[in-house]
Amino acid sequence: MVDTAPASSSPAVEHPWRALTVTLLVGFMSLLDVTIVNVAVPSIEKGLGASPETVQWVVSGYALTFGLTLVAGGRLGDVVGRRRMFLIGLAGFTLTSALAGAAWDGPSIVVARLLQGACAGLLTPQNTGLIQQLFTGADRGRAFGYFGTTVGVSAASGPLIGGLLIEAFGPDDGWRWVFLVNVPIGVVGMVMATRLLPRQRPTGARNVARQVDVPGALLLGAVTLSLLLPVVETQASPDPRWWLLLLLTPVATWLFLRRERRLLAQDGAPLLDVRLFTEVPGFASGIALGSVYFCGFAGIWLVLALFFQGELGYSALQSGLSVMPFAIGSAATSVVAGRLVARHGRRVTVTGLSLVVVGFVSLAVVLPLVSPDRVALWAALPLLVAGIGSGATISPNFTLTLAEVPPRMGGAAGGAVQTGQRIGTAVGAALLAAAYRVTLERSGAETATAVTFTTSAVFAVVALVIAVRELRLHPFGSESLDRSPAASG
Repeated sequence: MVDTAPASSSPAVEHPWRALTVTLLVGFMSLLDVTIVNVAVPSIEKGLGASPETVQWVVSGYALTFGLTLVAGGRLGDVVGRRRMFLIGLAGFTLTSALAGAAWDGPSIVVARLLQGACAGLLTPQNTGLIQQLFTGADRGRAFGYFGTTVGVSAASGPLIGGLLIEAFGPDDGWRWVFLVNVPIGVVGMVMATRLLPRQRPTGARNVARQVDVPGALLLGAVTLSLLLPVVETQASPDPRWWLLLLLTPVATWLFLRRERRLLAQDGAPLLDVRLFTEVPGFASGIALGSVYFCGFAGIWLVLALFFQGELGYSALQSGLSVMPFAIGSAATSVVAGRLVARHGRRVTVTGLSLVVVGFVSLAVVLPLVSPDRVALWAALPLLVAGIGSGATISPNFTLTLAEVPPRMGGAAGGAVQTGQRIGTAVGAALLAAAYRVTLERSGAETATAVTFTTSAVFAVVALVIAVRELRLHPFGSESLDRSPAASG
């Protein structure tokens, strides 16, 4: 069985909610960079004279290295202290943001974005790990509600914030401020983190290499790379040979699981305790649900940017404003859903996903039927409904997936959850963009967008099936919040 005894406890935090504000601010910044670049693509091409292949790596390379470092970053936080890793990741993210904003050609911005994504992977799992550490019971559900708001709003508001920056600083240099805006936020975040985040005694990490399981991290990196690199490369160059890398995925996965089980049998320190997938209720299904949902959720921002800016001639700002109903709906329900999950458990995610399906299907039906000058107006209500559903999906799924994970494993487990989301994001963006472009060549922009949202709805339906199945298996899953291991320490 998974050992649920708490690790060496960290000092009591006098103001945990203040500490949470630091993690949410920085989490918003790192997750924002997943979508904010979408509206900056024309500006980057114009300002740097970058090729479409280079711009594709600017967009997707961040997600690639982000996903590669998440679990290892979470495990490092568990071992050497989440506050320490938070500060290291934030310093690296701030520096690489400045490098991206100062890029002088295509290769320099691609390298900066790859490094920025890697730093985000070290930083982001500390958010979920700190929530596991700071909160218990219903308060944890509320905290994950705020975190879910951060995830949903950062994704949906990225196009708007990017549009505002490009509008303010011009099409030639506006893209630089999409990255440079992170620098003052990062500096403020470091000051706040130094003052508010709890110091944590490392859990016996005198030899970090032994505690972190470097070979395991490399094997898991190979799994992630073999999944994501073909997706990233084929968006820039449709060479089918890249898909041969997928053949490495099952091999690397088997080697990783074999190593982790052997370490457990020897009382070693695995990168990720694989017993979480079989012995912790809701962990495996929560990762599957989140991964599938993000396939349909994350890709729509790229497609809507292509549709509004490329086909309808909207400015970056107008494009960002057009998708704001989703952000408003998500923000309005995330915190409420985080509170409701303690009472209603998985019924919240089932309800949320049902609303997402309704919103996406409505968009698929409405968009081909309205005139181009009224598209944004008619899309507002379905986007709002989908946003309300998304807010009731992301944060409750975080809460339920991690509810019974021992706090000492919270960073690595949270990294695993977010790795699934990053893989879903990359795969979904590739599939939705491909569906849009192929249909665009044959049937026009409105039909292409409708096909895209139909595809997104299919992903949401699959996630709904997973949620309903989990509800039937664990109808009172919310009880886990009251008996969470964190309650003991």
